[in-house]
This record gives sequence, structure tokens and C-alpha cells, in this order.
Amino acid sequence: MTDTSKQDRVLIFDTTLRDGEQSPGATMAHSEKLEIAALLDEMGVDIIEAGFPIASDGDFEAVRDIARNSVNSVICGLSRADFNDIDRCWEAVKHAGKPRIHTFIGTSPLHRDITRLTQDEMVDRIHATVTHARNLCDNVQWSPMDATRTEHDFLCRVVETAIKAGATTINIPDTVGYTAPRESAALIAMLLERVPGADTIIFATHCHNDLGMATANALAAVEAGARQIECTINGLGERAGNTALEEVVMALKVRNDIMPYRTGIDTTRIMQASRLVATVSGFPVQYNKAIVGKNAFAHESGIHQDGVLKNAETFEIMKPADIGLNATNLVMGKHSGRAALRAKLHDLGFDLGDNQLKDVFVRFKALADRKKEVFDDDLVALMRDTTSDEAHGRIVVKHLRVVCGTEGPQTADLTLTIDGVDHQVHATGDGPVDATFNAVKALFPHQARLQLYQVHAVTEGTDAQATVSVRMEENGKIVTGQSADTDTVVASARAYVSALNRLLVRREKTKPADNLRSA
Repeated sequence: MTDTSKQDRVLIFDTTLRDGEQSPGATMAHSEKLEIAALLDEMGVDIIEAGFPIASDGDFEAVRDIARNSVNSVICGLSRADFNDIDRCWEAVKHAGKPRIHTFIGTSPLHRDITRLTQDEMVDRIHATVTHARNLCDNVQWSPMDATRTEHDFLCRVVETAIKAGATTINIPDTVGYTAPRESAALIAMLLERVPGADTIIFATHCHNDLGMATANALAAVEAGARQIECTINGLGERAGNTALEEVVMALKVRNDIMPYRTGIDTTRIMQASRLVATVSGFPVQYNKAIVGKNAFAHESGIHQDGVLKNAETFEIMKPADIGLNATNLVMGKHSGRAALRAKLHDLGFDLGDNQLKDVFVRFKALADRKKEVFDDDLVALMRDTTSDEAHGRIVVKHLRVVCGTEGPQTADLTLTIDGVDHQVHATGDGPVDATFNAVKALFPHQARLQLYQVHAVTEGTDAQATVSVRMEENGKIVTGQSADTDTVVASARAYVSALNRLLVRREKTKPADNLRSA
């Protein structure tokens, strides 16, 4: 069995750009993926899973460009147990200084039924495809999808096969979030004990959060000998999400007394990464989210407030500065200059280039003209506004005027610029938002179904910004849009149009081929 006492270094494998983007509605643009990857590289993530190259031309190009731009991180691409997938993956990641191919196949009885492979046939497929990957790249990761529901004897057999074929990392996924912590630990311990060659490779853990135990399962696997944690920023991922990077990293840092393992993550960049991913994905962080939630360092109880004022350690187990959170909330206003805005955004975790700053400064000034005071949360909402790049989309809100009140019907006069041409319409509805959405449909007909419409006040006061989130679905494709404005109806219109622009991008994407049997 591996001597884990000398292996205190835990590798962080971030899959925000692959598994995270598979969250319904979390599609990211090419430039956004590159921005996230650059930050992950800077903050010390060991391995970045940049995407699924064969999924689409867009995914391939993103993985390729991330590989070209990488400085420190290993850049990994995902592929099925298929020669064409693996070749396409290699073509994308080979540009990295440190490339990795990650190939997988479902090994549980449920997944074997889907592929219609016998156990012997699956073993042959694994050996052939891992060998092929290793002939291309000396860093190969292999995953038995749904490992936690695979028979132990067969799991040991396929893991041994992958190791003999040249895999250097074996990832054990809890694909459906079914496992409990003691099972997670026992599974890793069993593989280390029973599989020949297990002490020559790194075991990884990939946990989903369907039962709310992803972080606990990942840490239990590390205690048993796993030395790579697969995770995402904010726990973004399919269904209920994945192990959250910020949770496992801070847990290992804060409780190093009982979990003597270390990572290479610069924790002061955690808040910056959280805000960036929330902005790009359109998935806001819940207020009570561990580590990065708005309430993580908030105290309302008088006893708690008194204790924190006297000694923060009475009710806080870590410092806000540990994750890069500025404890102050300085007010900006219409007299604040560009340099002050850049500095404030840097404190909030947003590093902007000159062109980005120019665009944000214009929107900041417009907001400051309508609000007496612009707080930190207003600026974060400004950065999360997915309509900031709508000038590059096919549809742009140019003008909106609504009439509402106790007497109906409510009306909306809307002008949209579609493919560079202005179109106008007058529409009615059951309320100003319904009238506005009806107007958008009249100018740009579509079959997408509105799944979610949410409004949140960013700060207190009658002049507070409203952040509007919209989620839409069309033929299984789910997209989100966000916008913030002191006028809730304007924010609603822009969020709706932002979601439509993202839907148009999704229409151009293709899914991976369904045939897993072709070798």
C-alpha cells in the first residue's frame, strides 16, 4: 500500500470550463473561457480541464487557445474511449507546455448496458484507447465513469488495465453524487490495497453534490490516499454541482491540524475567481454559500457582532483577507475617476484591460448619475451584467417605453436593433414585464420557453439597482441572461435579450456523437 504519510501535496484539478459549463444555462464565450483559464493558471491550479475538444469546433478552439496561453498549469482535454475523440483531444492540448489527455468510459452495470459491451470487451476497449492516448501524450488520465456504482472486482480489473496501458492518473468519479464519505475513503483504500501498480500512479476523486456531500467525499478520499481533487469554482456543475474548489482548499488550509495536506493555490485569489465565474456563467452565488457567499463573514446577532468587534476569531474561523475579500465597502460616486474605479474593481477581484475599463466606466458613470451612492455590490452587479457585450450580439435593446398602472392593459413600445437594423413594435401584456417580453417575441419570434425570471435588489433604498436573471430553454438547450439597472423593466428586457443572444450561440454548437462503440 502507498505510504501516504510522505505524500502531503494534493493536486487541484479544476474542471469549471468542462464540467462546470455543462450546468444548464452556463454556456461561456470563447474570450470568457480564456479569461477564467488565465486566472486559474495564475492562482496555482495544477491541472485545468479546458473542455471537450470533439464536442464542437468552439470547444476545440477554446482548449487549443487555452493550451497555447498556459504558463504553469497542465492543460487537459476530455475524450471518450474512442480513437477519434482522443486524436481530436491531442490536437487541441498538444500546444500546451504540459498537456494531458483525459479519457473515460462508463463501467457500472447501468453504463455497460448502454454501450452493450461485455466486461471482457470493455477491458479490451480500455486497454486499446489508453494505449493510444499514451502513445500521443506521456500524461494520461483515465476515469471509470460511475465508478462508485461499479462492482469492486470489475473496478479493480479495469483500473489495473488502465495502469498497465500507461495511465498516470486514475480518477474515481462519483458521477451521480451517491456516495457517503466513509464509502469514498474505503473505495480509494480498497483500490490502493488490491490493484497491482496502484502505488505508481496518482488517484483522483471527482465528486458530485447531489446529496450535498461532495466536499466531504473529496476530503475523505484524500485521507485514504487520493492525491488529486477534481473540483470547480463555486461548485458549478451538472445537476447539483461538484466539489467546490474554494471549499476543499480552505478546509485543507484551516484544518491543517487534522488534515496535514497542502495545495499550491493562492487563496487570496479565491474571491476573484468566484466573482468571475458567477459573472461569466450567469449563476449568482447563494448568500449563505460556504467561503464565498455574501453572508460568509456577515454577523447580525448582537452577541456575534460584539464578539467579532472585540476579537474576530470568536465567530470567524478564517479572515476575509485569506480569500482576497476586502473588508471595507467604500462608496463610489459620479465624481469618482477612472483610476479610482480600476482600483476599486481590483479590490473586488476584477482586473480589467484598458478597453474593458473604458466600457465599464461609461456604464458606471451612467449608474452614478442615477444613484447618489454606488456601493461594492452595485459594482459587482455591473460586472455580472451579461448585456455588457450585447453590442457583439445579434439583438440589442435600443429603446423601451412602458405604460403601467391600475388600469390595463399595460403596454410596451420597444425598438430592437437586430443584425444592425432597427425594428419597432407596440405590444400589450399583463404587467409591464409581460408586455415587454411580448414585444421582444413580436420582433424576434422564437419557441424558447421562459423557465425562470428572478429579480433581486442589489442594495437598500428606492434607487437600488435590480438584478434580473432570466433562464430560457429551447429543444434541450438552456441559457441564462442577467442584467442590472435601477429600472427593473429595462433590466428585464436586457436580460431577456441577453439570453436570446446566448441561445443563438448555442444553436450553432453541436453535441458529441452518441456512438460510443466506434473505436
